[in-house]
Amino acid sequence: MKSTRRNLLKGLGLASAGYLGFPSATLAGQYQQKTKGLSQVKITKVKAIATCPHGIELIVVKVETSEPGLYGIGCATFRQRAHAVVAAIDSYLNDFCIGRDVDNIEDIWQATYQSSYWRNGPVLNNALSGLDQALWDIKGKRANMPVYQLLGGKCRFGIDCYAHASGNSPGEVSESVQSFMERGFRHVRIQMGGYGASQLLGGYGDQKTPAAPDFKQQKFGMPNDNYMDSVVYTKSVLDMFATVRSQCGEKVELLHDIHERVQPMEAIRLIKGLEEFRPFFIEDPFSPENNRYFPILRQQTSVPIAMGELFNSPHEWTDPMKNQWFDYIRIHVSQIGGITPAMKVARLGEAFNIRTAWHGPGDVSPVGHAANAHIDFAIWNFGIQESVHFSDTLKEIFPGSPWVENGYMYVNEAPGHGVDINEKEAKKYPIPAVQMNNWTQLRKNDGTLIRP
Repeated sequence: MKSTRRNLLKGLGLASAGYLGFPSATLAGQYQQKTKGLSQVKITKVKAIATCPHGIELIVVKVETSEPGLYGIGCATFRQRAHAVVAAIDSYLNDFCIGRDVDNIEDIWQATYQSSYWRNGPVLNNALSGLDQALWDIKGKRANMPVYQLLGGKCRFGIDCYAHASGNSPGEVSESVQSFMERGFRHVRIQMGGYGASQLLGGYGDQKTPAAPDFKQQKFGMPNDNYMDSVVYTKSVLDMFATVRSQCGEKVELLHDIHERVQPMEAIRLIKGLEEFRPFFIEDPFSPENNRYFPILRQQTSVPIAMGELFNSPHEWTDPMKNQWFDYIRIHVSQIGGITPAMKVARLGEAFNIRTAWHGPGDVSPVGHAANAHIDFAIWNFGIQESVHFSDTLKEIFPGSPWVENGYMYVNEAPGHGVDINEKEAKKYPIPAVQMNNWTQLRKNDGTLIRP
């Protein structure tokens, strides 16, 4: 019987096409007729497009194909190592990917990830992420669907976002929060200036303390290195939460990012002190090297924790998620390699009641923000998304960018990511020859570097 069926399909030219799983030759023939336009498409070129509007280096991967006019784009931005990522894309990915079938995203991802032998490096992971997102963009265009449809369709009408409020005093932060509430945001992250409140030199509320730290007076380190006093920082955060909660009420959800700037026990003490103000979450209390402190933190407080911005490897998040050490997984999608691994992380989180809060700062291109949003639409265990405002310049470079309205992010319904790139406009803003090298250069009074 099987032999007769196989011969029949073979005679119709269908067996060789791999349609033996259909219950009848008629159905197989109908499928072949409807999909005959989807011919095999090969990668013909992979290249980096670098642009730097507003002083922020953005790197995009463009994948061109054997089908005329069909291409995909993805975000590979890693601004601290932008030139290295560009080199990895142009000098490595291009040669490696030419001739591969664009439909086989998982196979291409695995092959690229393993081909360097040593893996989980941020430079190659970002290059891989741009490639992966570009392939999903192509698949969406081939299917004539937005990417979120390929991931399972929508679980929500919009992507709930949090805004960023700041100021140099608790009162200024409170005013900033109120302005975002008036614009429809229900979640606001509050920071007293920069990470670690490094601008509060001289001590918070103590004008007698010298403004210049000892290491600067001794000319240790580099002139533009920043200073942080952890005691000043923790006190300022407690005061900030008390003021904002008192002046803005209980309806707004408040978030804060420690950014791994204090020692683990200081972070635990701070989070315990914030419990009465009901934070939505506190982000990144520990550096990746200090993950083992999470069980202690869990025993001490019920404040929700978001973690993962610096995670690079599955080995860094698998056990913590399984052990439910935090409540929100906050990985940087391009840091781990794109949509393909991010979906796996999201599914892992669903099994352990961990929600997503993808990293979405200003140094992610609109393509990367669109990728975040397409995942956010499709996963049940979405938690919150970091919001971003795109200038008119960015919209000219990246037509079709996502947008935020009443605190929700949306993507257009065009096939793929819905975002394109205007290469002519992008070229007007070349990336600088010298990269930003001191963003993490924060020191204690004696000059010891503080890890982010």
